[in-house]
Amino acid sequence: MDMNTQKVKNLPEHIALIMDGNGRWAKQRGLPRSLGHKAGVEALREIVTYCSDIGIKILTVFAFSTENWARPAEEVDYLINILLVEFMKKEINELNRNNVRIKILGDIEELPSSTKKQIYESTEITKHNTGLQFNIALNYGGRNEIIDAVKKIVRMTLSGEIDQSNIDEDLLSSYLYTSGDKDPDLIIRTSGEKRISNFLLWQGAYSELYFSEVLWPDFKKENLIEAIDEYEKRDRRFGGVK
Repeated sequence: MDMNTQKVKNLPEHIALIMDGNGRWAKQRGLPRSLGHKAGVEALREIVTYCSDIGIKILTVFAFSTENWARPAEEVDYLINILLVEFMKKEINELNRNNVRIKILGDIEELPSSTKKQIYESTEITKHNTGLQFNIALNYGGRNEIIDAVKKIVRMTLSGEIDQSNIDEDLLSSYLYTSGDKDPDLIIRTSGEKRISNFLLWQGAYSELYFSEVLWPDFKKENLIEAIDEYEKRDRRFGGVK
């Protein structure tokens, strides 16, 4: 399938990615884990560009989970203080030229001030863009997201702003980090692992799941095309019968 063919097919509107395997990729090559993460950023650059080119509306990537704080301090420092900031600084102009809008999912208040500053600048620069929406899940956990939404709804119910009888799926969805976004049509996880790992638990209720054996730094647009091809063969019934 070439790019022009892909454009006219039934594309998923929202693709979510669990980018797994950076550490194993580095270990296989006798390299430090930091170089695995750096190679993973190069892979991400290609995928973001390709999704923008073929007309995907939303791309959500799991960049740093609430559980990732348990990793070695030097690795966390590299991911949060160096790699993420470098990516934002280096790529923001290109993303902006390509009409990509950056949206952050997660609780970023715990991040270092320099990292938050770069995040705010990047989202501000791209906030009016109308092309691909690039969701970056940072300090994100699906269970925490749902709990935070429930707490907000409880507070507003107690204050009288929300009537208990109006609490439904749509209301809860509106208080998630992904408020306003279509739920992911396709969730892809690389590296051969077959689990969701606390990612988009509410939003992924009816997502198609695709597991690739490829380690994330080696994941190319050809691998994404394979995943999209598989998605297009699926019969999505959403619990009903066709």
